[in-house]
Amino acid sequence: MKSNKIKFITKFSLYLIFIILALGIVFVLALENFLYTSLKNLGIEESISQKIVRDFNFLSLGFIFFTIFFCVVASFLFFRPLENSFKEIQEFIKKIVSGDFKERLKIKSGDEIEKLAEGLNFLINNLESCNYRLKEKTKELERIREEEVVLRIRERARREEVEKRLEDLEKSRIALMNILEDVEEERKRVEEEKNKTLTIVENFVDGLLIFDRDKKLILINPQAEIFLQAEKREIIGKSIKDLEKIPGFKKIFEIIGPEIQPCFRETIQMEENLILELTSLPIVSEKEKIGNLIILHDITREKYLDQLKTEFVSLVAHQLRTPLSGIKWSLKMMLDGDLGPLLQEQKDFLKKAWTANERLIRLVNDLLDVTKIEEGRFLYKLEEKDIIKIIEDVFNSYLDTAKEKKITFELEKLKDNFPPLKVDEEKIKVAIQNLIENALIYTLPQGRVTVTTDLQNGNFFFKVKDTGIGIPKKVQDRIFTKFFRASNATKIDTEGSGLGLFITKNIIEAHGGKIWFESEEGKGTTFYFTLPLSK
Repeated sequence: MKSNKIKFITKFSLYLIFIILALGIVFVLALENFLYTSLKNLGIEESISQKIVRDFNFLSLGFIFFTIFFCVVASFLFFRPLENSFKEIQEFIKKIVSGDFKERLKIKSGDEIEKLAEGLNFLINNLESCNYRLKEKTKELERIREEEVVLRIRERARREEVEKRLEDLEKSRIALMNILEDVEEERKRVEEEKNKTLTIVENFVDGLLIFDRDKKLILINPQAEIFLQAEKREIIGKSIKDLEKIPGFKKIFEIIGPEIQPCFRETIQMEENLILELTSLPIVSEKEKIGNLIILHDITREKYLDQLKTEFVSLVAHQLRTPLSGIKWSLKMMLDGDLGPLLQEQKDFLKKAWTANERLIRLVNDLLDVTKIEEGRFLYKLEEKDIIKIIEDVFNSYLDTAKEKKITFELEKLKDNFPPLKVDEEKIKVAIQNLIENALIYTLPQGRVTVTTDLQNGNFFFKVKDTGIGIPKKVQDRIFTKFFRASNATKIDTEGSGLGLFITKNIIEAHGGKIWFESEEGKGTTFYFTLPLSK
């Protein structure tokens, strides 16, 4: 019923306006004709009749227009809400066309307009859902397109990478072939070097033994087989424990130990006519020890020559000692006036001869001491002695020398009571004399020499410190060798033999002690030695 209401009102309004307008015109025309006839029949004048008719027409037209106005107002009142609803629907449709699906129609007229609004809202809901799904599909499509683009890019990159890898593989293949050729050449070269090395090892005059990291013998050359009286095929691959059963190897491992001491050198008497110098060295590869090398060097001839030299020096020294002693006493008798008075000039010449003879006697004694050291018979008698008394005697014997050179000469005893030491008094005096005498010789006037005694770590401790010329750094490792003298020392004392410190070192070590020094050229030297206390 509500759906026909709008149609009825609309048609009614239009028809009413036309009917009223038509009826009004017909009525006015009929009434005008009737009125004009009636007035004319009544005998009213025509002018008055016309005036009455005009007035009637005016009233009739006014009524008609009033009616039309009424209909228009009625139509306005009826159609205004409808117009507003349509405007709202129009604005709503514009927003939908512009893409805004958030708005909804809120028309509550209770007629077809409301149903139209509900239908439009339902349509928009569906459109919004479709639009959302369309956007999602669009996004998915765009994502798929992007993924497709990425896949194409990746595919292109992969293809380029594969092509590049193929190219690199080809280059690598070529390089590998070149490397293989180089390796083959290097292998041939290494093989040649190996053969050369093996040839050298096989013909090496020294015996060579090589042990791996498990202490198993992996190489022995023919010379070592001769020295050790063993055959290669019977000992290669054997451990030290197995090799110790062989007499020659047993002597070696008694010296270097079952673990094979590295950087080791020692002399070993294999037989009566065979003396070997045994050298042990670690084999290192990339800072890792991978084995040990033992070198057996035949020094039988050198030892024999040393023995001959020692015997010769001993013979010459002994032969020189007797005539030198005779010269010494003859000179003393002349200087003492036992053979008659001498002129001063004669005495001066005899004193020079006395000094030269004393120097020669001391050199002979040093040579005899060196011979005894090399023969291993240097110490004669060890007795418990007061070491401080020995040092004081030596110190006092050099007081005049220090005074003549204007050197401050001091003795410091850091301990009051020293236990007796078991020493060879004559030899220990020689060692102390050598150290003190060197300090005084190589210290310039106005310098200082200090002798210090002490007990340290259960040992007797002795120190001689001077402010002399010092020992050059580059020659300090040779200072205890035979006949060696530093270049700055030869300028101070041209008559030294270079045997004093060698003899001193051997005396101290023969007593079971240790000797060392500290020195800086131009600032002085300090010599130290320690001796074990008597038990």
